[in-house]
Amino acid sequence: MTLLDVDDLRVRYDARDGALHSVNGVSFDIDDGINYALSGESASGKSTTAKAILGLLPDHAEIESGEVEFEGRDLLALTPSERQDLLWEEIAFIPQTAIDALDPVMSVGAQIRQAIQTHREISERNARRRARELFETVGLDPGRVGDYPHQFSDGMRQRVVIAMALALDPKLVIADEPTTGLDVIVQDKIIDNILQIQEETDSSLLLITHDLSVIAETCDEMSVLYGGTVMEQGRVDNLLLNPSNPYTMGLKNAFPALDDDPDGLVSVPGKPPRLDEKPTGCVFEPRCPFATEECATTTPELRELPYRDQHVACHNADRAVRMRREAEAAATWGGGAEGSRAVSDDVVLEAEGLHTWYERSESLLGRLPVGGVSPTVTGFTNSLRRWYERRGEILREAIGGGGSHVRAVDGVSLSVSRGEILGVVGESGCGKSTLGQTLALLEEPTAGGFAFDGRSHEHYLDGNLQSLRQNLQIVFQNPYESLNPRLTVETLVKEPLTIHGYRIDERDAAVRETLERVGMAPAERYLDKYPNELSGGQRQRVAIARALVIDPEFLICDEPASMLDVSLQAEVLNLLRSLANTEEIGVLYISHDLASLTQIADRIAIMYLGRFVETGPTERVVTDPKHPYTEALLAAVPETDPRGDRKRVVLAGEPADPEGPSEGCRFAPRCPKATDRCRESEPELDAWTEPGHSAACFHPTEESAVGEPARIGETADDD
Repeated sequence: MTLLDVDDLRVRYDARDGALHSVNGVSFDIDDGINYALSGESASGKSTTAKAILGLLPDHAEIESGEVEFEGRDLLALTPSERQDLLWEEIAFIPQTAIDALDPVMSVGAQIRQAIQTHREISERNARRRARELFETVGLDPGRVGDYPHQFSDGMRQRVVIAMALALDPKLVIADEPTTGLDVIVQDKIIDNILQIQEETDSSLLLITHDLSVIAETCDEMSVLYGGTVMEQGRVDNLLLNPSNPYTMGLKNAFPALDDDPDGLVSVPGKPPRLDEKPTGCVFEPRCPFATEECATTTPELRELPYRDQHVACHNADRAVRMRREAEAAATWGGGAEGSRAVSDDVVLEAEGLHTWYERSESLLGRLPVGGVSPTVTGFTNSLRRWYERRGEILREAIGGGGSHVRAVDGVSLSVSRGEILGVVGESGCGKSTLGQTLALLEEPTAGGFAFDGRSHEHYLDGNLQSLRQNLQIVFQNPYESLNPRLTVETLVKEPLTIHGYRIDERDAAVRETLERVGMAPAERYLDKYPNELSGGQRQRVAIARALVIDPEFLICDEPASMLDVSLQAEVLNLLRSLANTEEIGVLYISHDLASLTQIADRIAIMYLGRFVETGPTERVVTDPKHPYTEALLAAVPETDPRGDRKRVVLAGEPADPEGPSEGCRFAPRCPKATDRCRESEPELDAWTEPGHSAACFHPTEESAVGEPARIGETADDD
């Protein structure tokens, strides 16, 4: 039985510069009990399609034509009151960003009860009981239904939203990027929640995502969208194993896997079309390495391939076998990292016993950075220096005596050479970002220290911060927040040159040269644009150009690609690898995406609750992990092969609160190998050492313990 039927849907946005045709004839149907995916890059039309189904399009959007039916009912003809009765009751929605979907001044339990009581006549007592039941269903402590959104981690908030969506046992759940930006452990837990609940409630799923691995492990059928049109659709195993459209091939090969050849990720060149006018040929033709003259002049129809349930819009589908083979090489797409890896013996940054602690009761003022990123900010923060010095004395005393402090970074030692990329990976809250901010002196070390370019961090704190800023730059995760929306691209990239008085006589040339160096060519096309006029990948390239324009020796990259489409992720990763290869820039790359790190990092450090628990050459850590936590991270990496038999491993509980003195191994409460010794004393990183490979574990792994079909650490408290 067909549950949802979308036929020839067309949606237009009336923008200031003219109409944008976001969805151009999209058709698909979802049968009862089927999980369906819409995939594609940003601006492909997948989220707009979902919003049209839900009736959540903004005022400046208009459905030009098409039909959307749910169990035979015309959704486009519903009145607002009829639509309100249908939503949540029969069709539920899980948004991408849970913190934006939850009311910050209401407890999460009250919000779930509100959703239930809006649609059903039910007593307050029964609504409370249902909220607690839903918390148990999604793996949260029912005792926390009275907590507020800010008291939960990102993964917990996402589970709250899932609980709210499932409160009324809907027939269809529409999930828009429900795991984007989450680390692999949390992502695995969210997916596990959704699949378990679906099995219990017999509901269907419409999943909106660019993550092909999530689709491979959760969905039965899919459509690949580009430029508002369907490029390919059919069963997931057919599309991912035997894609017949070059765009599907590009997306699949851009997705990193642990066993990929690290010679360069595939990156689809160019950018999605503007959609301000209808294309005269195939909408993907300008970016396609297999395009012919016919592709430029004639729009391909979506046609069924013989012998299998698969439809493709491509003039060259009969050459799919040869195209698939050639599409696996980054060179086919004109991408890949430049130069060859040659790590220098010259260490540019080295840390020893680095600690960054915060007082639990510390106010927001106490989290202000020690040094600013410009002279004006530096002048302000210097006025707080004495306060910081006293704070540091208090916390340094606490190192030896315990106390109520958040131990964000708790004794980290590392080194990075010129031309080397060191990857730091771990769950959210493990201290990765604080480590990066401390090494950039946006936070002051509580104890221990580091040296950059042969000088200690105290040297830079003693009135020399500007020289550090010129030679050590940081690229943040979210370019929406790190770029001033009121400045043009030219001003943004030129600003560091002005602040540091660098290349005074050639600033305009330096800006253009750097923009083209990061792949924004010709630079003149972008100079007068504002951040909101750029794609996510272009914004991140501007952020990288801003960091590179003053020729730094070192880059700290804090999740710079986690929110980008897979092809844009590949562009950023290839760019950083090229910079390390050709210009000997040292890079500290912080990420929760272990698969991506394996493609660019020379060495990897696994971080858990403020400390490194395993370090070593990338290939050795991935193929021969010695710490159970590393194993868990590797086991949680999803596969793009729908035939894969990966046994889902869900770590019970969340990472412990990094407060107070440590007793025993900090991973012991979640570890399947923990013994009394592990709970009583903490192993050092060099406890078991091979050449260049160290693990902080009393029982280094010989064979994978987490590969067994079980949940590890089941006895640990989930929250």
